[in-house]
Amino acid sequence: MHMTEPAQKLSISARAAPRPSFVDALNEEQRAAVEALDGPVLVLAGAGTGKTRVLTTRIANILASGRARPHQILAVTFTNKAAREMKNRIGKLVGGAVEGMPWLGTFHSIGVKILRRHVELVDLKSGFTILDTDDQIRLLKQLISAENIDEKRWPARQFASHIDGWKNRGLVPEKIPEGEAFAFANGRGRELYAAYQRRLKELNAADFGDLLLECLRLFQDNPGVLSEYHNRFSYLLVDEYQDTNVAQYLWLRLLAQGTGNLCCVGDDDQSIYGWRGAEVDNILRFEKDFPGAQIIRLERNYRSTANILGAASGLIAHNEGRLGKTLHTVGGEGEKVTVQGVWDDEEEARLVGEEIEQLQRQDHALNDIAILVRASFQMRAFEDRFITLGLDYRVIGGPRFYERLEIKDAIAYLDVTLNPANDLKFERIINTPKRGLGSATLQIIHSHARSRSIPMAQAARELIETEELRPKPRKTLSDVLAMFDRWRGQIETLPHTELAELILDDSGYTAMWQKDKSPQAQSRLENLKEMVRFMSEFDSLAGFLEHVSLVMGVDREESEDRVNLMTLHSAKGLEFETVFLPGWEEGLFPHQRHLDEAGQAGLEEERRLAYVGLTRAKTRAKISFTQNRRIHALWQTAIPSRFIDELPEAHVEAIEGQEKFGNYGMNRFDQADGIFSNAYDTPGWKRAKRNAQSEGQPAARRGPLTIDGELVASSTASSSDFEIGERVFHMKFGYGRIAQIDGNKLIIDFDKAGQKRVVDSFVKRH
Repeated sequence: MHMTEPAQKLSISARAAPRPSFVDALNEEQRAAVEALDGPVLVLAGAGTGKTRVLTTRIANILASGRARPHQILAVTFTNKAAREMKNRIGKLVGGAVEGMPWLGTFHSIGVKILRRHVELVDLKSGFTILDTDDQIRLLKQLISAENIDEKRWPARQFASHIDGWKNRGLVPEKIPEGEAFAFANGRGRELYAAYQRRLKELNAADFGDLLLECLRLFQDNPGVLSEYHNRFSYLLVDEYQDTNVAQYLWLRLLAQGTGNLCCVGDDDQSIYGWRGAEVDNILRFEKDFPGAQIIRLERNYRSTANILGAASGLIAHNEGRLGKTLHTVGGEGEKVTVQGVWDDEEEARLVGEEIEQLQRQDHALNDIAILVRASFQMRAFEDRFITLGLDYRVIGGPRFYERLEIKDAIAYLDVTLNPANDLKFERIINTPKRGLGSATLQIIHSHARSRSIPMAQAARELIETEELRPKPRKTLSDVLAMFDRWRGQIETLPHTELAELILDDSGYTAMWQKDKSPQAQSRLENLKEMVRFMSEFDSLAGFLEHVSLVMGVDREESEDRVNLMTLHSAKGLEFETVFLPGWEEGLFPHQRHLDEAGQAGLEEERRLAYVGLTRAKTRAKISFTQNRRIHALWQTAIPSRFIDELPEAHVEAIEGQEKFGNYGMNRFDQADGIFSNAYDTPGWKRAKRNAQSEGQPAARRGPLTIDGELVASSTASSSDFEIGERVFHMKFGYGRIAQIDGNKLIIDFDKAGQKRVVDSFVKRH
């Protein structure tokens, strides 16, 4: 195999080449990062500081100075789009298209290239195939079935998630910790993983995890091959280093043993993908892993105003796991970050819609407006509001709410319950979840329906009375039709929201996603809950389904100028003039599941996600939170996010008219013993409380003064305009009569809820 010459063989004259003009265009810190070509370098690139420009200019500088030829540079990105953009930018800098850079690409694309050159050393053959997720699940189902393991109890998709996690950490079957081996099928995880790997070899196939895992094995077991790549590469460059997982980290370390010229570019404050295996520690320990490394900080922000940057920097400073940097802007002070509290998510959507319309009247392009949500279920309220307003929008990183797979499935179940003649919906869910009603059974139903000119459901009902179907599918089909009959009989007697929950549960659809351990499964369950919650806004099941039909019928191509709606994770790397950040509430943001699973590390990643959201904004950032969210038609009190309390006051402005929520849309007041002890039960909050108490000061209160208007702590307040004996109404507790008044606090004898102590702003005169 042809061996390329190492960097040390390049001429002295090439090394002494004059500085290219494109380097002079950089600021001082960027230029230092581009010209530090010897030894390991970590470029800590803060948000909006020109990370991509530095990376591409560094490669162009290496090429222009003669330090290396294109095929001697390994440049790794996370997406094909980023790789294409890098190649285009380099071409513009060096004058013409960049040819001969075969080692610029994603981790996986480079891994494939290496494996195909050495297939015989990893027990594969030329032309091996790469399994997609569906093929992987199908293969795992075969293995689980062959081992007589109950697939309903131990789903293949769940095991695929385990395998993906092990491969992300570079673990072959024999290296799996003993405890983790028992995480699947009562301790049979390791042997099943090993059997899966053997079966892949028999099929001459690899999954995506293998593209790096097998590269690791190749390098570790074949020092000669590793040495070949040491000689091949003069420079290694890695983009978004904070997002690397363990396998990627080990792969890079092995390759970096050859040349010391490793440059990693990233931002520890923007590491937000821990849920898919990213290890922020990879960037935090860079100096320890590569002794003598230079750390160059890019701190000059070219995107955001001083107030946006100040708010984001003050927030992220609460994280302990960071290398630290102080961003400053080249722009002006700008508007302060606004924080506003509202009653519920519907009011939040109305508020955002009105503000966007006002911006539109000021000639603000919709394309330069983004709404960034923590969870996809939040999008529903905004989508419905925008459709009502006739405001064009696009969902980035996924389909619109009513176009999501789980919502379309759920709608199909509801529609067939109401209208059994809907063949398209019937066919969609007859075998979802999997019930063994395959294509052969459906073909028989189709044929019978056409021959009799009747709906498929009626055809199925007739077929189960005959011998045309085999006993097992006939019994399954009978059970499914019986379920629909039972649900149909409850339309008039059961509230439609309860009926929807019953249908999703009885059908096994909810359980299907509960068993699914993929990262998307939890989001799908949240979307289903949001759908059921929203159904309570309608008088009947028919009314809700009619609304969905109207929403789905809206023309999506009315304008190219549209509001951008996406999750915070999807927003990384993007920027907008105006950014709305709704739903800053405890349990939602930071997300409770992440806190439960990862503790303090999860909290810090959630805070980094908030930092990413704020730093997407160029001119204005608007945070909002609701006081209430309805889950399953019941009001749940929402406590404002602790992140709001961590925003520096100098850079934040509370919206007028929100006095009951305090300066930031929440109250800060002295600790009342025992109150909210579970709301912020985290190491950071406990530590802050201890520190405050050791200094003789009360811990700052996070959270509202009330829960559903019911008093949970005392504070100084103005007198009330109400009078003893007045009849009042409360959204949750109903009607009642005022018994006592203490400032703005009322003791009310409610007709059904009994005596409650509430704040007067939560009740209305009756």
